[in-house]
Amino acid sequence: MAESRTLLDQLLTDSQLYKSSEDYKKLLDFTVRLRNFAPFNAMLLQLQKPGLSYAASAHDWRKKFGRYPKEDARPLLILWPFGPVALVYDVMDTDGDDLPEDVASFFTSGEIDKGKFGTFWGLLAKKNIKHHEFDAGDNRAGSIRVVKRATSDKEATLYQVNINRNHEIAVQFTTVAHELGHLFLGHLGPDKKLKIPKRPAMAHDQVELEAESVAYLVCKRNGISPKSETYLSRFVSQDLTIDQMDIYQVMRAAGQVETTLGLVSHTKYDKPKPSGHKD
Repeated sequence: MAESRTLLDQLLTDSQLYKSSEDYKKLLDFTVRLRNFAPFNAMLLQLQKPGLSYAASAHDWRKKFGRYPKEDARPLLILWPFGPVALVYDVMDTDGDDLPEDVASFFTSGEIDKGKFGTFWGLLAKKNIKHHEFDAGDNRAGSIRVVKRATSDKEATLYQVNINRNHEIAVQFTTVAHELGHLFLGHLGPDKKLKIPKRPAMAHDQVELEAESVAYLVCKRNGISPKSETYLSRFVSQDLTIDQMDIYQVMRAAGQVETTLGLVSHTKYDKPKPSGHKD
């Protein structure tokens, strides 16, 4: 991931984007809209073509909408789990059938219901994250802590996420996203097994803003409007700059939370042609 980090840092520096808190909020909202891409890839697309509305692979444009990249279309690059990069196209660079009115539904990964929420605990257990439901008033949502820190590379650190059992599912989901945000952002310390980096100490407000940013992304991308929206709006009028906010870590952590909870959207791609193939 070091190469990804270097790439993103260079793009952010060269583009001179996201220097204010308002621009940062717009980036989060853009990442919410492109739900068929991991948060990190959605940000790469915004950096390459600010303002694009929808993007998809040639395979998905063809199979889902009967559309094809234009002859002179300029592809956009994203990172691909099974290869260095993949090519995707902005809707404006495609031709074909008319898009349905509710085109955004294609990019929706689905709302969280009680049944879906109940599957999270087994998925978290696979990552050595226990859960505990406690009885408390509305003002206490939850927390996360280290139960036992690994003392060698052969061991795994054990965590526990605590959730207020009296809250509705939507609120509990927001809490889970926020607390896992703290974990994957490295606020509880590094964890090599979970690919959590070591990060420098930060002020409390910055730590909470990062975790709320992760919760905002994960919730909005999955059909839930969290209180983060009000929380984040407080920072729009403040002097927040990219030097104070590690956007890379926020996007990476949001992607890890989605992957851990089985909320990853699946963009499909055409299989690469065999070496030596001729049309």
